Amino acid sequence: MNNPILLSIVESKGHPDFCALYERLSFDHQWVTSMRKALSFVKTTPPDYVVAEFFYGYGNNYAGVNISNLDVFLYSLEKYAPNAKVIALVSKAERQHAERLNDIISYHGIAQYPVYEKDMEKLLIS
Repeated sequence: MNNPILLSIVESKGHPDFCALYERLSFDHQWVTSMRKALSFVKTTPPDYVVAEFFYGYGNNYAGVNISNLDVFLYSLEKYAPNAKVIALVSKAERQHAERLNDIISYHGIAQYPVYEKDMEKLLIS
């Protein structure tokens, strides 16, 4: 049986490095540095898990119709990897906005910064 695929979308320096944890839990860990690359990846390799940072779209940063940086990606995920479990990394100030994305796709979990390895491990093994 193949190891589950975990896609990390790393868009900032604040994204925690859990590579050792992913390896210990036997994930096939892939990472990308932009939503564009993440969209390309899921079209060819549907992940089992996605760990991504949530950034709320204040004002019209995301064309005024989207809540955050994740909206378009989550819509694509519904099509290409509907069973993927999404874990969003979010700041305390933006957590309330992240909850709104459950209307698009149910999160497997939301981890509020600072995110510790033990917190991530709980989300990945549940």
